[in-house]
Amino acid sequence: MRFFHPRAQRAELPPAVISALDLAKGERVLAFGVDDLTGGYVVATTYALAVVKLGAVTLDGVTSDGVKLDGVTSDGVTSDAERTLRRRWLSVDAGAWEPETATLAVTWADGGRGEQWSFRDQQTKLPETLRERVQASVVLATRLTLLDRRSGRVAIRQDFATRELIPQTVLGRYTRADDPEVAAHVQAALAHLRDQVGLPA
Repeated sequence: MRFFHPRAQRAELPPAVISALDLAKGERVLAFGVDDLTGGYVVATTYALAVVKLGAVTLDGVTSDGVKLDGVTSDGVTSDAERTLRRRWLSVDAGAWEPETATLAVTWADGGRGEQWSFRDQQTKLPETLRERVQASVVLATRLTLLDRRSGRVAIRQDFATRELIPQTVLGRYTRADDPEVAAHVQAALAHLRDQVGLPA
């Protein structure tokens, strides 16, 4: 991952966002930013990467379509918040920060569709925090030695919430898991990494 000139963090998260995060015991917020396109709060915690979206803000606890919301504040203003994403750091494969557009792109280790957020005119530590958390989750890793355009890597990564060590395989776009040669390389590499960290074969 490559990042450029990380910036200082902005103000604190709104209470509704903190509540929607549903943080685990011992989990803390490290950094966040507000996506320019969706208005969603992208939040990096000690354990995970999450997104919380705020719904309608009302003056009397009732939305424009007549839905009654809980949690009205003393001045009668409330907002509905929903956590739409939470992925453990070991689920994040990589990230890239584009300084010209203030865009952060994230790819997932399971090969699912990545995410992209923009934070123009904001002060956020998300890029550097994401890089630190992803790197810290990797206990050991090695690349697969394959021919042609096939590529991949295997790793032992840590779940920060449980301290569990979890084997992980990430294959390139031209590399098939059902390829016997690939499967053999993955099995051998994982066995070697498991042995180094004391995990059973």
